[in-house]
Parts: sequence; structure tokens; C-alpha cells
Amino acid sequence: MRAAFVLRVRFLLAGVVLVGLVLTTRLYFVQVVHGDAYGEQATQQYVRSTHNIFDRGSIYFTLRTGERIAAASIRTGYMLAINPMRITDVDRTYEALSRIIELDEESFKERASRPDDPYEEIANRIEPADADAIVALRLPGVHLYREQWRHYPGNHLGSHILGFVGYGHNGHVLHGQYGLERYWESVLERESSKLYVNFFAEVFTGLRDLIHDEGFTRQGSLVTTVEPIVQQSLETILTRAQEDWGARQLGGIVIDPRTGGIYALASLPSYNPNHLYLTGNSQVFRNILVENVYEMGSIIKPIALAIGLDTGAITAETTYNDTGSVVIDTATIRNFDGRARGVVDMQAVLNNSLNVGMAYMTRKVGTQVLGERMRAFGFGEETGIDLPFEVRGLIDNLDSPRDLEYATASFGQGIALTPIATVRALSALANGGNLITPHLVQAIDYYKGGEGRVAPDDKVRVLSPEASEEITRMLVDTVDTTLRGGNVKKDRYSIAAKTGTAQIAREGARGYEEGRYLHSLFGYFPAYDPQFLIFLFHVEPQGAQYASETLTEPFMEMVDLLINYYEVPPDR
Repeated sequence: MRAAFVLRVRFLLAGVVLVGLVLTTRLYFVQVVHGDAYGEQATQQYVRSTHNIFDRGSIYFTLRTGERIAAASIRTGYMLAINPMRITDVDRTYEALSRIIELDEESFKERASRPDDPYEEIANRIEPADADAIVALRLPGVHLYREQWRHYPGNHLGSHILGFVGYGHNGHVLHGQYGLERYWESVLERESSKLYVNFFAEVFTGLRDLIHDEGFTRQGSLVTTVEPIVQQSLETILTRAQEDWGARQLGGIVIDPRTGGIYALASLPSYNPNHLYLTGNSQVFRNILVENVYEMGSIIKPIALAIGLDTGAITAETTYNDTGSVVIDTATIRNFDGRARGVVDMQAVLNNSLNVGMAYMTRKVGTQVLGERMRAFGFGEETGIDLPFEVRGLIDNLDSPRDLEYATASFGQGIALTPIATVRALSALANGGNLITPHLVQAIDYYKGGEGRVAPDDKVRVLSPEASEEITRMLVDTVDTTLRGGNVKKDRYSIAAKTGTAQIAREGARGYEEGRYLHSLFGYFPAYDPQFLIFLFHVEPQGAQYASETLTEPFMEMVDLLINYYEVPPDR
């Protein structure tokens, strides 16, 4: 009897402990994990249930110090609605409200005068202070409903990175439309319906269900690699370049070539996601850095030369007789100025951007090898960047049976790449020969608590360390001796860089447009242990033919900003 009694007591105690554990666990979820959401629900007791409160994970930029700055968040305010059936004096109501918020008089009075209409929404996103003033008026038939909306504190800052939130095709559900908002929709979205389950009903459904709430497994906020000061500086530099040269499109990327983490990414024209109604053309929402392809011109030469170095087909001292032009498959390839240089080496080919020298190098490497190695640099594939709508490069010329297409590809014509794919390939020159995955999000701050690293760390070797170091040395020589006549050389910092001026292909026809160019410039530093790779380009700049004229100052301005802001120690 005594043994049975003790057993029953122990069983009862175990039950009490289990229930206590369940209650404690649930209390943790209510107060800590879902505390903010339940708090919002509590403040909404006076609001009609049909007005659901919008919620969504935040997006953060990361300062160089590690501090996080909100780039996309939720803002709280009020929606103003009226019941025309209860408004006794339309004129007085309008006058009172218009002293606090901006209202269209004709529209308000027309809607407030509908005798059989019990509900009209008048204004959204009313600040709390204005809402308090409206409440104090005690106007009959005037109601305020708490609401939340997506807010971008930086306005234009990083708009092509962030994207925006809008209604889908069905017009009822808000979700990410472009940028990180769209790509990471499954993480940022909130399933608010999960917050309104009866507590006591759920307590007895099992401890496992309480802990493993599958709906929130991936939900959280995004922590990006984007540094807001660098982002703002890049956008300012691009804006100034547009004012100076009048290009119809501009873009820039600042990346860590070792990891693929992007410090800044911007293009013009841009937009303000807080005021989409001011955007006249929806095409501005497109991110040309991942959605458009361009023939990049001579910034591709270092990649082709690095392949030549890696295969052993050439060295920096390999010479040839430069005649200023060469005929390949009945087509004539010329240097940018048509001039012959006589006997010169591969360093001179890079410094002077000689197309004839690149054609010579192509023959030495072999067209099949060059085509295969260029593909290995990711030219014909997506990079895997965490932005939507990325497209592949157009590299059909690397399948051509003719030599001409390979020669032109070696100096960046006849093949078209996205800017981000170009940056990915160029990063391999800087980081010792590895193809990295460019990315914007480094971690997820999970809704349930904790943080998870999501930055990709995959690397694929496409170039030997020796070839990477040699092409870097050659690019440093280009900056020190040739770029703007060597006048931008920094005595205490080694910078590897190359400009590119590409002809723009005719639309719907063969050949290239006269007088229309794409200018590009890339560079990395400190050259032999690079923390930063900068890429700039603009389409159809006016008043200058060569990229060295239009992009050198913007590039060096960005270099100076990064050196000073990050306190980069000198390397020479």
C-alpha cells in the first residue's frame, strides 16, 4: 500500500513538474519571443479585427565598428477613417482636421457627405503626435486606427539593394518586390495569424509543438555586409560623375575580394522606396548591376592575360612586333589609336591597352583553352548573389569555330557580362585565384532568438596564386606608370587597376555604334593583400572618349575615402 502511495505521489509530482515546464516554456515564448507582437495585439483592442497590423523583419546595414543601423524597419502611426452617417457638420469637421493634417477639401467633403456610407478611409501614416491632436478634438464620426508600414530611414540610400514592399498581383498581400525584400521574403515575412491561438488550448497540444514552431523556423531580420558610410559615399561619387559626364546609366560596387562581402552597391538612376508614387518610370526599380549585361571592354584584358600567365603561354616579358592592326578571319583588329608600337612586351600590352597584343596572346594560349578558362571564371553563369532577377552573361562567341571571336573576347568585346559577374571574376585576380560568391547578407537575427551565419564561404580555384600575384604586379605597374601618366600613383599604397572603354553594340543589328561607349574602371588595394575591390562604370558618358578621363577621379576619391575611413596601413 505504502509503495503504491509513494508511486502515485511521484507520478503526481512528475505531472506537476511537466505542466510547470510547459507553462514556463510558453511564458518564455509569450513574453520574450513573441512579446513585441503580443504587445501590438494588446494595444489594438479598440481596433476592428479587420485591420490587421502589418509586421516584417528588419534589414540592417553594418558600420565598420560592427554597430547595426536599420535600413528597413517598421514604422507605427495611425489611419484616419470617418463614419459619414455620424458626422453632423462636414465643414466644421474638415476645418478642424485640416489644421492638423493635409487633406484635399473637395474629396473629403464629398466622401463625408454620403448619407448611407458608414465607413471611409481618409488618410494613412499619421504621426502619433497628430493622432493625439485629432483624438483631443472629439469629433463625431472620426476614428483613428493604429497601423504599421515599411519604412526606409535612408530614403534613397541603398534602394537597389533593399528593394521595397508592395502588393502582389492579387492586390491583397504585401510582400517584397525587388532587392533583399524579395530575395529574402521567406525570412522577412511574418505570419501574424500564429499569434492569436488560444493559450490554454495550445498548452495541452504537446511540448514539442510549443518549442518547434515550424512557421518561425527561418523568420528573422537580415544583417548585411553593407557599410552605410561607404554606400553613401559611393552614391555621392556616382551622382557627381553623372553631373560631370551625363551618362544615362551609372553603377558601382565595392566588395571584399577575399570573402565576397559587399560594402556598397549602387546604380543610377535611383528611387526613394518611401515615396514610390514619385517614380515616373518603373524601369528604375531594375538593378542593372545584376539584371543587365554589357560588353565591358579592356577591364577583361587582365583576366585573359592572367590565363596566359597561368598556362605558361606568356610571361610579362614575352615580346611581339606590334603593327597597330592585324587581320583575323578577314576582320581587322586595331589598337585603340591605330598606332604601331614595334617590339613590345606583355606589360606594355596591359599598360597601353593594346588589342593587337591581346590577339597575339590569344594565339599563344589557344582559342579552346582561352574559352574554357574564361568560362571557369564564371562568365556564363549566375554568381549566386542574394538579389532577385540575376541573369547570365552572353558568351556564345566562346563557342565559335573562328579565331576572331576569341581575340575580341580577350579584350572584352563580343561577350556581355553583368557588372556583378565581372566583379566576381576580377576578384579572383586579387585574392590569389579563387572564385568567390558575392553576397549582401551575412547573418539572420532569428525571430525566435539567436543568430545564424548565412554568408557563403565557398571558393573555387580558377587561377594559381603565382599567376594572381604576377597579374597584380603588372596592374600595379599600370597605375604607377601609365594611369593618368603615373600622376595618381600613391607612394605609400600599392593599387592595382585597369580602365576599359568598350564600343556599344547596335541594337538589332551587327556591329557597333559610332561615338557611343561604355567606360569602366576596376582596382583593388592594398594590392598584395586587398581589403577592397572597386568597380565603376557608366554608359554613354558625354564629352570624353576614354574611361581614364571620366572615371579616374571618382575611383581615386573612393580609394582615399576607404583608406582614411578604415585606417588602412600603408603597404609600401
